[in-house]
Amino acid sequence: MKILDLYTANPRTRWFADARYGMFIHWGLYALLGRGEWVMNRERIPAEEYERLADRFDASDYNPSAWAELAKAAGMRYGVLTSKHHEGFCLWNSKACSFNSVNSLAKRDLVGEYVEAFRKAGLKVGLYYSLGDWHHPDWVRGFQGDLAARERFMDYTHTLVRELLTQYGPIDVLWYDLPQCYSATEWRSVDLNAMARTLQPNILINNRAWTSEDFGTPEQHVEASSPGRLWEACMTLNGHWGYCPSDHGYKSAASVAQTLTRVASGGGNLLLNVGPDGHGKIPDEAELVLRKVGKWLERNSEAVYLAHRHQLSFQLFGPVSVRENTLFCHLSNYFGTEFTVGGLLPNVLRASVLGTGQELSVERLATRTIIRGLPESPPDEVLTVVKLELDGPPAQDISSVIGGADIMPVYPN
Repeated sequence: MKILDLYTANPRTRWFADARYGMFIHWGLYALLGRGEWVMNRERIPAEEYERLADRFDASDYNPSAWAELAKAAGMRYGVLTSKHHEGFCLWNSKACSFNSVNSLAKRDLVGEYVEAFRKAGLKVGLYYSLGDWHHPDWVRGFQGDLAARERFMDYTHTLVRELLTQYGPIDVLWYDLPQCYSATEWRSVDLNAMARTLQPNILINNRAWTSEDFGTPEQHVEASSPGRLWEACMTLNGHWGYCPSDHGYKSAASVAQTLTRVASGGGNLLLNVGPDGHGKIPDEAELVLRKVGKWLERNSEAVYLAHRHQLSFQLFGPVSVRENTLFCHLSNYFGTEFTVGGLLPNVLRASVLGTGQELSVERLATRTIIRGLPESPPDEVLTVVKLELDGPPAQDISSVIGGADIMPVYPN
């Protein structure tokens, strides 16, 4: 069985294995301050002072349908919203936590509106939930040795997760964060996830409650999990998860596309973050990049969606992705009119530029396959992809490539 089949054979996980690309949305009271999502902690803002931000949180520009439209235009297949970040503010009508959006100036159940909008747009729905909580005093008291406080906080946590999974219909992803300070046993993670699966039998759960669950979550880097295991790289679009208007260091569309190709090469997903401002608007700079990537994906979707994990080494021109008997060469290093695939074993039946359909010529040598006929400058300003249709599954032998002779060299000691 192919590696791909190990996690696509199960209908519960197949959509995630095929999705490849999702929108992470960090939004909370911290957006009003505009200094990132850790501002409460880093600036040591007392909980009583921080609470007053809720009186200014009006969500006046919050339009989750617009978020969903942007996600679809970007080529994303699902969303994950921070229902509660480390600050402890709940974006839903919680009965267990009065520090919530319905009791804020907004007076709205923001999670409910998000779920409805993304589901209506045909996107899968995920909810991020921070286990840690700077606002709730029992989180710290329990860590400091107050066993009664710890038990109260764990009951509180389980109650909030139950609320999220019972009020909004099907939820596709539960994305935990900040399990630090307590062990899986102290979090009662096994029971917590058993409850989640009882309430939502098809839900996928990440690995951040100290249990492995359905998928791994490398952060700010691409790192494929072991074969047969789902994984998702979560990354910022600029330098912050939460809104920070002074941070203009947004990744280019080319950088995002290159990350997507590396993710596809390893059979994983990219969960790319946006940080709406304090009123709920996604910054124009972020939207511009996402829409540009979406246009690129329209031209090159075949090389990203459904591409599966493979054992081919990266080439000098950039990563490759594989789908059946097709090899996609992502030219993140563009060398001009030609490039070489080293050690390719199958023959190339046809070579073309994926985004334009331009035909390319192929020369097959003993240990090299040379692709020629590209323009001097990249034909795609974001990322050029060349499609190689082969006479067999992509495979590579890089053990015999010296001086045109099919032998390994003998090096002096």
